[in-house]
Amino acid sequence: MKRKHFLSSFIASVILFPNFKILARTNAEESSAFKVPSYLKNGDEIGISSPAGYISPEEIQPSVLQMQSWGFNIKIGKTIGKRDYTYGGTDEERLSDFQTMLDDPNLKAIMCARGGYGFVRIIDRLDFSSFRKNPKWIIGFSDITVLHCHLAKNYGIASIHSKMCNSFPSDWVKAEPIQIETILSIKNALAGAQMHYNAPAHSKNRYGKAEGILVGGNLSIIETLAGSNSDLDTRNKILFIEDTGEYLYSIDRMLWNLKRSGKLKNLRGLIIGGFKVKPDDAGEEFGKDVYDIVLEKVKEYNYPIAFDFPVGHQRNNFALRCGLKHSVTVNESGTQLLSL
Repeated sequence: MKRKHFLSSFIASVILFPNFKILARTNAEESSAFKVPSYLKNGDEIGISSPAGYISPEEIQPSVLQMQSWGFNIKIGKTIGKRDYTYGGTDEERLSDFQTMLDDPNLKAIMCARGGYGFVRIIDRLDFSSFRKNPKWIIGFSDITVLHCHLAKNYGIASIHSKMCNSFPSDWVKAEPIQIETILSIKNALAGAQMHYNAPAHSKNRYGKAEGILVGGNLSIIETLAGSNSDLDTRNKILFIEDTGEYLYSIDRMLWNLKRSGKLKNLRGLIIGGFKVKPDDAGEEFGKDVYDIVLEKVKEYNYPIAFDFPVGHQRNNFALRCGLKHSVTVNESGTQLLSL
């Protein structure tokens, strides 16, 4: 086709079809949708593995009994009870156990027994070939953020950010209502229920409404993955972050990293979960709280921001399906997050 004829045809098409650019953007967004593993039904099997920290067989029993009461069969991995200092077995043992569960066609989900530290030591040696053909739900948070980010970056497969085996109450009858609600949210997420969460109003919230794919997890993990093969892409996403045991200056530094690397620039919305902060050392007071630290980094952007959302290293840590489209509404009544 001659260049002159092509240009005249293109200009004519724009005039005749003014929505051309909008349609192209919409198709691009749809093509980036995550693949969603099959939701679980009665009789399906869930594997339990410990790819990070050590946990004993006794400590996972409450979770085993509870998930069995939901109608699921449980397969306990070889890392449960294994110990190599702080880890749930050596790197090779944890790698082998998790690989076996990724490849097992009978498993519909894998619950990580606990967080701690260690997943980053094995993530690049895992083979996701079988998993990509037959994806299953990966469940966990904290150090498991490594896997949530890796799946999002490389395979576009949804996963569940939630409490793990070490958070199930030992006595369901005596458990506090918030413990029961958060644990039941895992069941609902696995079953495909629509997830609807509310957070109270906060004076530092920024009002607005947005829709987008939900991604996120532990702030320090997301920051340390920058530039790696697990680097989280936040463009046009709703990002949620949480953390624990960090000084205010460390939170400030990590958020500067997210800002300078562009991760805060093109968000649809930002959700701030729980932040358990270490007290400043005497004479080293930072002078800003978490709310001010966040707002400083996003002052030139206009997306909604929600503080004190029920996710993180706290009892009100509800299950979130990463990779699924959500809507977030922040107004004078508080924050509403709804899976679409």
